[in-house]
Amino acid sequence: SGARGSKNQIRQIGGMRGLMGNAAGKTIEIPITANFREGLTVMEYFISANGARKGLADTALRTADSGYLTRRLVDVSHNVIVRENDCGTDEGIEVRAFTDGKEVIEALRLRIVGRTALEDVVDPATGEVIVEGGEEIREAQAEAIEKAGIEAVKIRSVMTCKSKTGICAACYGRNLATGSHVNIGEAVGIIAAQSIGEPGTQLTMRTFHTGGVSVAGNDITQGLPRVEELFEARKPKGIAEICEADGTVVSIEPRPDNKTEVRIRGEEERIYVIPYGARLKVSEGSVVHAGEGITQGPLNPHDIMRLNGVEGVYQYLLKEVQRVYKQQGVDINDKHIEVIVSQMLSKYRIDDAGDTHLLPGALYNLFEIEDENNALEEGKEPAQYKRELLGITKASLATNSFLSAASFQETTRVLTDAAIKGKRDRLLGLKENVIIGKLIPAGTGMKPYKNIDIDYGVNTEYMESFNTKELRAEYTEDDTPDELYAEDPADDLEEDLPAEDVMAEEEVYEEEIPSEEA
Repeated sequence: SGARGSKNQIRQIGGMRGLMGNAAGKTIEIPITANFREGLTVMEYFISANGARKGLADTALRTADSGYLTRRLVDVSHNVIVRENDCGTDEGIEVRAFTDGKEVIEALRLRIVGRTALEDVVDPATGEVIVEGGEEIREAQAEAIEKAGIEAVKIRSVMTCKSKTGICAACYGRNLATGSHVNIGEAVGIIAAQSIGEPGTQLTMRTFHTGGVSVAGNDITQGLPRVEELFEARKPKGIAEICEADGTVVSIEPRPDNKTEVRIRGEEERIYVIPYGARLKVSEGSVVHAGEGITQGPLNPHDIMRLNGVEGVYQYLLKEVQRVYKQQGVDINDKHIEVIVSQMLSKYRIDDAGDTHLLPGALYNLFEIEDENNALEEGKEPAQYKRELLGITKASLATNSFLSAASFQETTRVLTDAAIKGKRDRLLGLKENVIIGKLIPAGTGMKPYKNIDIDYGVNTEYMESFNTKELRAEYTEDDTPDELYAEDPADDLEEDLPAEDVMAEEEVYEEEIPSEEA
């Protein structure tokens, strides 16, 4: 099973147990100087019990949180289904090795294998094309790209897919379950939600593996709550001061009120006042870019969206979610996180409706806005809009399907709103079809598979000939009386009447029996 002891456990058995944490996550000031080999005093035993109790309580509470996160992820992404082979987009995202400081956490080849290259990947030394644009990057090619010293590769992504409903196979890449090209009809949204939600229960058991021993840093603000915070696009606690524009740090000076003043000069000079106690990440002469933190701590994804756009916020969310899971040794493929983030970024807010019928301040899909703008006559003013980052709960409720939204949360509000606006549900996702008892539009329930004749491997010609009376006669013994093969009077009846009438007669016959008894 791969279970093995850690350095921490050896230390508790042979060295000393050290400091313990209490249920509130604070460190108890009395350290346990004994180890398990010598045995613990009564006092030490009861201090240890704090940690054990916390471990159990944590697991019980967090399992529920993890299940709720999975439910929200499924709700936001259930309508992401592979609908076509290629959407024909010319956009993509740039992928680099995943690093934390100078340490490489995930190599570039592992991040690009099984994805579709957006443009030709060329060896800088020889000029040879390693992978052509539009081709799937295979294992050998990914290794060749890494050996050639290429640092960044542009790939097709769910984030930039132009399919009107769902996504296309080229933007998704390889099906991770089979290792082959993803099929049309694959419910990749549900797969993504479950791939992120399922290891959530492992994030929860953090305290279990340390045996309640206090670990430097905050207890669990990493784990599950951090993943939730990211997917809900919340403003995090202990937020870092963010740099508004590119520039160089000119000076860092303390102020009389214990705050620190950081001057950054770019196209213009900006002064940032850093509160007391915040740890600076920059020093004099540092080059900083817009959207980077000047102090240590998490960033607000909405600020990154404002300063660095969609690609910036996607890279930040991906990196942060991956970091939490990687700390627990859980591997999640980037494409699952891409599917969720693309749903968080699927809505656009109308700034100015122009001459369209759209409502200012309302949220729409890009295609709805483009259709309205294209339908305008010449000289009319098109709608102005900007992309909005929504948390997964908000995104689920902002979906076009009122059945899906009503079955999620705030049922009364969703249904009254739908009734007032006279909404129509196009039944494109999975939930709304399950609710009304229709076949789900995924897998073989999709339109392309509707009229396929299924061959069961039966030799129909042979079966038909076997059913003819001549062939049956050959299989009988010579002395069998011919009367057995006399024509059955029921045969005539079935030949004269269409099948429905035969059924109708039988039904009538069955109904008459009880009436006779009565």
